[in-house]
Amino acid sequence: MPKQNITQFPQILTIAGIDSSGGAGINADIVTAFAHQVYAATVVIAITAQNTYGVQATDLLPPTIIEQQFASINDDLAIRAVKTGMLGDKLHVEMVATALEKYDFGPIIVDPVMIAKGGARLLTADAITTIKTRLLPLATLVTPNLLEAEALVNFKINDEQTLIAAAKEIQQLGAQNVLIKGGHGQGHHVKDLLLLANGQYHILANNKLATQRTHGTGDTYAAAIVSNLATGMGLVDAVFAAKEYLMNTIKKPIIVGHGHGPLNHWAQAEGE
Repeated sequence: MPKQNITQFPQILTIAGIDSSGGAGINADIVTAFAHQVYAATVVIAITAQNTYGVQATDLLPPTIIEQQFASINDDLAIRAVKTGMLGDKLHVEMVATALEKYDFGPIIVDPVMIAKGGARLLTADAITTIKTRLLPLATLVTPNLLEAEALVNFKINDEQTLIAAAKEIQQLGAQNVLIKGGHGQGHHVKDLLLLANGQYHILANNKLATQRTHGTGDTYAAAIVSNLATGMGLVDAVFAAKEYLMNTIKKPIIVGHGHGPLNHWAQAEGE
């Protein structure tokens, strides 16, 4: 009987926390990957008690089980690309960086999750420094929103000039490519900036949609990028296609929960 080719089907790895309400974190990463016909494996860093109102509690998993998750996946699966999400504290950021240095999982997308939609802090202050020194130098692409980018560079982003300056400073921390997401900006328009390793940049602009159904947008955006990379897309095409997918999930909401509700991951299949 011929040996099966386990590398044939695109497989990604997401390293993050579980959202008990299902809309963000690993939950969003998995449904996004499956919507792209990509298989998603997971390393669970944290368990959260949350809903569309906010995060009520978090619990970080012990180092031993996290290390074992990495080893188990490496021993069996053929991961083509990997993303990080909520990592919690300095210890867990260090652990993830060490594992990504040890195992070759392909391109690394770092989503530096710091604060939840409802305002709950998902990353300790000292862990931000560790992300800068340990994780960003490993990143093929880092995907902060405006608030996270400001925390990384320690200055306000209030126009295109400071947006570009922030992206360049983050790139100098070691990330090859930088995508700053503009969804937290003021006004009726959203501008995302993609700064490439060669110094070129692209602006992804769209009208801001008036909706509360945006829980998990950052996770979904990054998960769509990593899924596209796993299928063989180049980085620029992967980012643009991911943004289109994200907008489709927002445009036709599903009504779940009473606060910041989740995205509609069926919208792509419906042709929206």
